[in-house]
Amino acid sequence: MPGSSSSSSSARLHKVLAEAGIGSRRKCEEIIQEGRVEVDGEFVTELGTVVDPEKQKITVDGQRIRARRKQYFILNKPVGVVSTNFDQEGRTRVVDLVPQDERLFTIGRLDRQSEGLIIVTNDGELANQLAHPRYGVAKTYHVEVAGMPSPDELKMIQSGVYFAEGFVQAESCKLKRKLKKSAILEIVLREGKNREIRRMLAKVGHKVLKLKRVSIGPLKLGEVPAGAFRELTPSEVKALRAYSDAERAKGAPKRKSAGRRTAGTSNFVPGKKTAKKKPFGPGRKKKKKRNTGGQKTPLVSEARRGQGRIVKQKKASRKKQTRQK
Repeated sequence: MPGSSSSSSSARLHKVLAEAGIGSRRKCEEIIQEGRVEVDGEFVTELGTVVDPEKQKITVDGQRIRARRKQYFILNKPVGVVSTNFDQEGRTRVVDLVPQDERLFTIGRLDRQSEGLIIVTNDGELANQLAHPRYGVAKTYHVEVAGMPSPDELKMIQSGVYFAEGFVQAESCKLKRKLKKSAILEIVLREGKNREIRRMLAKVGHKVLKLKRVSIGPLKLGEVPAGAFRELTPSEVKALRAYSDAERAKGAPKRKSAGRRTAGTSNFVPGKKTAKKKPFGPGRKKKKKRNTGGQKTPLVSEARRGQGRIVKQKKASRKKQTRQK
């Protein structure tokens, strides 16, 4: 019976149809409501029906749907390759490096000048779990910067800085290795804004020379060469799901709002207290209203009309006096 399945492969009917390539989720909802879908020989028109495509026969317009095989790849993105699926300039994309017979997309984008671990899949649910900020999945980066950041500067990265779009901070930021004219840092982020690490380090005066992502949650890049890929094992996929579920159960990290700040500016100083504004509510004095004794205050326009009449009367009396003389 539709709606009675509860196995790990169970999902809402419109989602199953969308993943089978029938159409968008909204389009699949319309198809269901039109009575064109059968589950185990019974027509289903109720949205939200839960089915198991591995155990139940699902047809649309009499044609049985094929459940698409989920594919998962780990790839070491080289510098110069773009993460987006659609590039108007025709540059090499991450998905071009993976052989595919179905539409694939990336999880956890990296900018063109960055390199390292990126996941390529056709599993939209897993992509949402790993990429959405509410899950708070940790991503680890090794970053080479010009110069030698001081302990206070590293602390500022971890304490957080303000950007135009909001307050951002690293989960952790520590010195990994010292070089002659540069240093390698290990930075962990829970959410990723556009070029977040580069912009945070620019705030403290250090240019990023090299940026490489080495892990997403429990998944490590390991020894995968630049530009190469491999398929994830079932145990690795299971570990990613379990990790994202656990992080969601803990609760996503709270984000601070930037308020009304000018783009590109920051007044944040670690350890410095800021003045608090007086709260609205019972603790704030209210202005007393004047008691007019029940009489309504005349409108401004009426008062102006009264003044105009007085002026006219004065002019008329002056003319009358002049004539009498």
